[in-house]
Amino acid sequence: MTHSTFHRTGRVASSAANDDVPDRLPEWSLADLYSAPDAPQIAADLEQLKNDITTLNERCRGRLADMAAGREAGSELARAIADYEQARELLVRLWSYAALVYAADMTDPANAKFHGDMQTRLTALSSELVFFTLELNRLDDVLLDKAFEHPDLARYRPWIEDLRKERPHQLEDRIERLFQEKSVTGRSAWNRAYDETIARLRFDVDGESLAIQPVTHMLSDADRSKRRAAALALSRTFGSQADLFALITNTLARDKEIYDRWHGFDTLLGARNLANRVEGPVVEALVGSVSAAYGAISHRYYALKCRWLGLERMAHWDRNAPLPEAPDRHIPWGQAQRTVLRAFDAFAPQMGAIAARFFDNGWIDAAVRPGKSPGAFSSACVPSVHPFVLLNYQGRMRDVMTLAHELGHGVHQVLAGEQGMLMSQTPLTLAETASVFGEMLTFRALLDETAEPGGRRALLAGKVEDMINTVIRQIAFHTFEQRVHTECRDGELTAARLGEIWLDVQRESLGPAFDLGDEYACYWCQVPHFIHAPFYVYAYAFGDCLVNALYQVYLENPGGFAEKYFDVLRAGGSKHHSALLAPFGLDASDPSFWTRGLSVISGLIDELEALEKS
Repeated sequence: MTHSTFHRTGRVASSAANDDVPDRLPEWSLADLYSAPDAPQIAADLEQLKNDITTLNERCRGRLADMAAGREAGSELARAIADYEQARELLVRLWSYAALVYAADMTDPANAKFHGDMQTRLTALSSELVFFTLELNRLDDVLLDKAFEHPDLARYRPWIEDLRKERPHQLEDRIERLFQEKSVTGRSAWNRAYDETIARLRFDVDGESLAIQPVTHMLSDADRSKRRAAALALSRTFGSQADLFALITNTLARDKEIYDRWHGFDTLLGARNLANRVEGPVVEALVGSVSAAYGAISHRYYALKCRWLGLERMAHWDRNAPLPEAPDRHIPWGQAQRTVLRAFDAFAPQMGAIAARFFDNGWIDAAVRPGKSPGAFSSACVPSVHPFVLLNYQGRMRDVMTLAHELGHGVHQVLAGEQGMLMSQTPLTLAETASVFGEMLTFRALLDETAEPGGRRALLAGKVEDMINTVIRQIAFHTFEQRVHTECRDGELTAARLGEIWLDVQRESLGPAFDLGDEYACYWCQVPHFIHAPFYVYAYAFGDCLVNALYQVYLENPGGFAEKYFDVLRAGGSKHHSALLAPFGLDASDPSFWTRGLSVISGLIDELEALEKS
């Protein structure tokens, strides 16, 4: 598909909010990055990047200490960092384009080759930049503190101080370069194998061969027989591929163990917590609080749902079933657009205006296509361009919430871009704040407009299920990962053993309302975070509980809240979570913080129980 087609389709569908044409979904235009994979500008930018990196090496390698100690210490070092930042931005621009082209159709051989070739070239070039941050971290603290007196360098102080937290774990330059260059034939290669396998899988549902996205969509169908057929099709196909996915899982667990051991991380979560700039005890408090709430939240809710569905016990294909009175209708794209923008605008016109740009300028790809990356994401790209949002929109209420989630990310990424390339990147724990807040605004707007009891129950139940998926389910995923990586350090795990761990964790988290059969044992195969980013998943629970606490503050004292909230988003990665939460009177190191967030979910279940009795 040409990029001019991306541009035309995206602009027509996004600017027309006509409910009579629900299937005209936008496909993004990537022309703001490059016009096509063979565009001359890509070759020119690759050459420019190569020259910039060569110049940076010649001017700065082995000289950063001299720059920091010289007569114009702060100014000279700041210029070097600015040049490094410029090179990083061009590198990420090229990489973002390759990744987005690939995500649009991972089964297209030309896309796969372009993606693979760009990854190889850019990894080789980026390895020539490794020296810069390593050498910066070796600078003497006293010397650097003196250099910070210059305002040009003081601008980069948050990034430098954040970077220096990695000092205890950095290795000699050549070894770090080796880790980076080998990633192309190691972790990244296994990631690609997983992605392309998932994209090519076909699932036989009642004689029809389908890709993964339409089949997982059927798990929310009102017809239980259709849900069962889809679930069993997933089980059959995943089961046939489980040995391959087990090999990938074991290999990547071993890869992580090697990285951790060489870099001096003595816990499974050490590297991830450092990347997230969050302390181990904070994560332990989160995991412990959520695990302790399984009974009060997920077990209690699913017992209610089991009664509503008229079942003695639910199967796993009933988990996302709609309630009996829930409206079974397709929500057109135009209506979804208006719903989300209205909710954002009601909170703050600035938020609505930024989100509207995604629709008006072709920054969203929402159509479902064979080979397209499943799920949803918002790619920050680079500050000098703008983010891009990918969805697989199929007209459910959950898809509307996904749109709100990803646009929340997009608004955050636009605002954080003011910090520049080096300081705009937000740790995962805070990256989910704006996305979950966007969902909450949309949900509350819809709930305020719904007076009929059946409609309110459907909305409340949908929100509770989304929160369970974001908090309870993600911590269960986290527990699964902990057990898998721990056992992998004593030897490989078979697909059967992975299935046993999966079922144990799922039964514990979902509760006695479910009868989880052996056919569910292979569903760990479909969670891409296990492959792409070990221990990523707790960030979702962190973000949801954080937003729940923030939203309570907003309800209690809305005056001035939006301004403080936008300050959080604009900060990007320039401030620690403790500094960002302090203006709201919140402290993530306090165990009661997590209890406060979880109480919001319990409160919604209380409302559901009250509706049932009324």
